[in-house]
Amino acid sequence: MIRGSILFRVRILTALLLAVAVLLIVRLYLVQVSNGKEYAEKAEGQYVGSVKNIFDRGTIYFTTKDGERVSAATLKVGYTVAINPDFIEDAEKTYQALNAIVSIDKEDFLKRAEKKGDPYEEIAKRVSEKDAEKIRALSLKGIQLYRDQWRYYPGDELLSRTIGFVAYKEDTLGGRYGLERSYEEVLSRDSDNLFVNFFAEIFENFGSVVFDSGENKEGHIVTTLEPSVARALESNLKSAHDTYQSKETGGIVINPQTGAIYAMSVYPGFNLNDFSEVTDPRVFNNPLVEQVHEMGSIIKPLTVAAGLDAGAITPESTYYDPGFLEMSGYTIYNFDKKGRGQVSMQEVLNQSLNTGVAHIVKTMGRSSFRAYFKALAFDQKTGIDLPGETSGLTANLESPRDLEYATASFGQGIAMTPLETVRALSALGNGGELITPHLVTDIMYDSGGEKKVEFGAPTRVFSEKTSEEISRMLVEVVDTALAGGKEKMDRYTIAAKTGTAQIALPNGKGYYDDRYLHSFFGYFPAFDPKFLVFLYTVEPQNVEYASQTLTRPFMDLAKFLLNYYDVPPDR
Repeated sequence: MIRGSILFRVRILTALLLAVAVLLIVRLYLVQVSNGKEYAEKAEGQYVGSVKNIFDRGTIYFTTKDGERVSAATLKVGYTVAINPDFIEDAEKTYQALNAIVSIDKEDFLKRAEKKGDPYEEIAKRVSEKDAEKIRALSLKGIQLYRDQWRYYPGDELLSRTIGFVAYKEDTLGGRYGLERSYEEVLSRDSDNLFVNFFAEIFENFGSVVFDSGENKEGHIVTTLEPSVARALESNLKSAHDTYQSKETGGIVINPQTGAIYAMSVYPGFNLNDFSEVTDPRVFNNPLVEQVHEMGSIIKPLTVAAGLDAGAITPESTYYDPGFLEMSGYTIYNFDKKGRGQVSMQEVLNQSLNTGVAHIVKTMGRSSFRAYFKALAFDQKTGIDLPGETSGLTANLESPRDLEYATASFGQGIAMTPLETVRALSALGNGGELITPHLVTDIMYDSGGEKKVEFGAPTRVFSEKTSEEISRMLVEVVDTALAGGKEKMDRYTIAAKTGTAQIALPNGKGYYDDRYLHSFFGYFPAFDPKFLVFLYTVEPQNVEYASQTLTRPFMDLAKFLLNYYDVPPDR
């Protein structure tokens, strides 16, 4: 009996020892293999004599069309050059030798060289490995090289307002703006843990190897952003902006069925690797999510879709267009103040008739119209994973007057962000659902493993039948009305609409008669869209209509995307 009890205890003890051994082996693997590079860098910082913590931060990845992950924000390795003034024998000669390799301010160097008793004065940062080797070969007395790392953006200006950057705010270094800020908790690293003893790290919290405590959130983020698409978008934005000398030009390329954003950018941008040169800090903000605009006629397809879905109209319905409507003591005109007589709903879109969409609102009723536009969530943030998002202004949809509903039907009197607009327009082509636009798909944790980022399920606004009907009508706009049908593509269907909106006066009482916001959206292939492209430009000069400013950039982007992704023709 005693012998059996001893054997049982021995077996229990053996099992426990084996379990601990397995945990230690797994922990050693994570420390030495999975995080080997990280600990090698930390070891260098600890044992090579670094005078400061080596900067560390997670990587932001683009995802190419082939699924390859490429760095959008990473770390660059180099050196900081410092001097010990006590060992500088000839400051002038030392300066000349160093300046021949790296550019150094002479006055600053000589001033620092006079600080006797101060063992450490930095004179150059972010020095390359190659230049550091040249400096080391000089064997200059009093010169010290320290390994360093810093944030580096391979694309320079590419998607600058979306990616954001790392900078100090008072004494705290962290992500400022864009993805760098919104995923700060994942991307940042605790500097207090940079020089943890290797063996202490092995034994610390080894239970988390088997059981995820959820406390270690450090890692890297994988985005939906596609670098070639981003370059194509930014090239077209810059061209339009410079041609018409606009105040601001922006665009978004999104998958309207999933909400995955391939590119979103605003021109002018800035160089992420040299943002200290920016004189106007407003250029750091992202107006695609932080500013609202009255969008004008690109809202008309949403009004037509609401009328179709409510059963108030059909594509063949007609109305009499006198060229103007009088209501609430005001007169609403078509853009050219001309009447068309008896016209169909198709012509309302083809000719962008304000009286036509106002007629739809009157036919379906204010409450029904309000319900659809509320369902489109213009007054709600999209939930995109970017900081600073604001929501639209739709108080006019609560007005007791017909006037506000009529103006809302053609995109005036209500304002929304470009991204809110894109979310609503996506419902026209994706079967009628409101999706969640997003940028990040996966988080790769330093401790091992990868997590999919989940977004809310889509909500239905229009029926699939309505989506198909409005798509057919918007294809007709491109095939017959846009530039007189010259932009029609023989092998692909494109559903699109332009918008020209008056810009409101600062006091909110009326509009400028010479300042406009131009917009253009379209999705393709129209009946199973892979892409929706939205473009806008603020106050373009010496041109009145969006069809003049944005048709060419849109069509160039559409052709690029169809070719780049090798999308099969649909007609």
